[in-house]
Amino acid sequence: MARSVDCCATLDAVLADEPIVPLRRRPIKGMRLAVATTVALDELDDAVAKSFERVLETLSRAGALIEHIEVPEFLDVGVMNTKGGFAAAESYAWHRYLLTSRGDVYDPRVSVRILRGETISAADYIDLLDARRSLIARVNARLAPYDALLMPTTANTPPRIADLADDKAFTAANQRSLRNCSLINMIDGCAISLPAHREGEVPVGLMLASSGGSDRRIFELAAGMEAAIRV
Repeated sequence: MARSVDCCATLDAVLADEPIVPLRRRPIKGMRLAVATTVALDELDDAVAKSFERVLETLSRAGALIEHIEVPEFLDVGVMNTKGGFAAAESYAWHRYLLTSRGDVYDPRVSVRILRGETISAADYIDLLDARRSLIARVNARLAPYDALLMPTTANTPPRIADLADDKAFTAANQRSLRNCSLINMIDGCAISLPAHREGEVPVGLMLASSGGSDRRIFELAAGMEAAIRV
């Protein structure tokens, strides 16, 4: 999290132990951008949908080439996470002894997710690794013609804390908040989220994403559009 794309690029370089190089701002005109219509646009809050469409119109008027595409591979992510996915398997491996000795100090909403990993076998985990390798290869091939993939960062706007007292409501809001980011995490991609709302509106994020190793390109694209999309 940072105040500008330049700050994000600087921090990225520091964390990667790379030289800090001035960021080039790519002009919006000529950007090749894809909008994933599979999963990523499902069940958007009205404010999210409105801000996202406004951003697409702004970028299109500025000369970006925007294409709505299906990404059927994203349907695989839900299947891969049926038993809890990597998060449950890997967190359970780390926390299992602590849960036995100090489980009472864990947030129940956290521990119940970790404990899903208890039923994931070694064979399940190997299958998950194989499925992810296939997913990455297929999505990378589909995104190759484009500079970046665009989607709302979250499907929902920030919920009220009072509305999350019920566990079922909390789980639903949590899943909607994590869904689109999880799609990019699962393909081992890189992404940045830009504020897309206007002054006085509820916060909404625009995510630019691509395959792994595309950090610099994503930063350049984001730097080129960050001042335009909130006007």
